[in-house]
Amino acid sequence: MKELVRTNDLVLITLIEALLKEQSIDYIVLDQNMSVLEGSIGILPRRIMVVNDDFERARRILIDAEIGTELEQ
Repeated sequence: MKELVRTNDLVLITLIEALLKEQSIDYIVLDQNMSVLEGSIGILPRRIMVVNDDFERARRILIDAEIGTELEQ
């Protein structure tokens, strides 16, 4: 798996999840519960991971949706 996006913006995560689901790209959101464990209020970033075979297609989907600036370098 490769990291597609790292963010703590819950709205952005929801948008990316919808875009990936629409294109039947499998993904997982990691670190969702880290803020709870650390006692912070959502300041720790979450990572959206996709399988290696879908990584480039997922990147293209985010670029086409004009949120490519959020991609991990």
